[in-house]
Amino acid sequence: MSALSFSPKVPVKTNAGDRLLISNVQAASKELLTWTERGPHWNRAARVCTAALTGNATPQEARRCFRIAAIENGRLLPRIEEEN
Repeated sequence: MSALSFSPKVPVKTNAGDRLLISNVQAASKELLTWTERGPHWNRAARVCTAALTGNATPQEARRCFRIAAIENGRLLPRIEEEN
């Protein structure tokens, strides 16, 4: 497991409508950059993910902010137990 991994995974809907499981800070950062709607929670998630990548925030902090941004953006999907 990468030092920047987090758990549980965050299931989100991509721009193409696919289900994507985000399990680390790098993937969260990459996915955030694809979103066209960028509200206040998106901004915070982007800042915290960057901070985690530089060792100034924890992966769990990045996960929490990413999850909240996904809710704000209407992209958070329900968890399925088999996904973890």
